[in-house]
Amino acid sequence: MNNMPLSFFNTGEKGTVENILGGEKVSKRLYEMGFNKGTEVKVMKNDAGPIIVSLSGYKIALGRGLAQKIMINKQ
Repeated sequence: MNNMPLSFFNTGEKGTVENILGGEKVSKRLYEMGFNKGTEVKVMKNDAGPIIVSLSGYKIALGRGLAQKIMINKQ
């Protein structure tokens, strides 16, 4: 498996959520946003500022600290 944090992905890359590294509050917040195990994620923008991802048809902006806690299995 090729797991790495979401913040390491380049624009256009896809993967599936494998794990959330964080406490209960972080895990709950990301779960409520749709970052559940097995969900497909596509990076729309990853340059300066927040990372924008496409998740279940929605675009979501994440800060780099939060994106660092989302482990993705690269496709």
